[in-house]
Amino acid sequence: MSRPTASTKPDYVLGTHDAEHARLGKQHSLWRELVHDGWKRAGIVAGNRVVDVGSGPGFATMDLAEIVGKNGRVVAVEISSKFVQEVNDQAKARGLNHVSGHILDLMHDEIPTLDGPFDAAWCRWVCMFVPKVSTLVNRIHHSLRDGGVAVFHEYVQYETYGLQPPSEGITSFTQAAMRSFSDRGGETNIAGRVLRELRQHGFEILSVKPIVRSARPAEDLWQWPAGFIRTYTPRLVESGQESEAWGKKVLDELNLAEQDPQSIMLTPTVLEIIARNRRE
Repeated sequence: MSRPTASTKPDYVLGTHDAEHARLGKQHSLWRELVHDGWKRAGIVAGNRVVDVGSGPGFATMDLAEIVGKNGRVVAVEISSKFVQEVNDQAKARGLNHVSGHILDLMHDEIPTLDGPFDAAWCRWVCMFVPKVSTLVNRIHHSLRDGGVAVFHEYVQYETYGLQPPSEGITSFTQAAMRSFSDRGGETNIAGRVLRELRQHGFEILSVKPIVRSARPAEDLWQWPAGFIRTYTPRLVESGQESEAWGKKVLDELNLAEQDPQSIMLTPTVLEIIARNRRE
């Protein structure tokens, strides 16, 4: 099989349709405070050169652009041409000449450093989808200067995702989602492997922070885990992995839970990793 070209590379694994785009925007807004806290503790400041690895449509990219300012640089790399175009369109509309998006297959292409290595890399929920985490970590290693930092958000315990007390349908959704990622060559609970690969590539682990959150139907955060169930359940059915009856059961349980203000949804457990690069 020939290697994908810029025009034929596979799309973002969860899709680039309008519902997924809206979910990604909501997701970023709900995680924004925690993300910015991690960037601050990692030392990302004005004037830095930062690469956003697996940028999607650029929500984090634009936040990073604001932090580093015009004397800094933000490079967004992403496999979806649609998302890369959106990054570049946003940058042009906002007059952000220090931001650029690039179509990239991280399993085959080096991260473009353009006019020099980066001070920092941001990578959220990308390692779980790639077939070789070692390759991804190696790309980041070579893109960073000596002493540069990498910040990751990756799942360490996806099984915490669901209602508490558990419900059969929602629990089966979590299991089905994990199987679908595995079938595509990914691994959901990937954070431990990321830590191992970082150490093997000479990174110094500066900080490790587990993040699990809970929400009730009236809270804004509820829309993050619930929104993914709503958008991904139909995809699992359309792909033939699950039946229409299964999809109906999952969504019926979600709707029922949302009618009860006392319902509790836990998110999958994320591990925030901050690591310092060592070239030698």
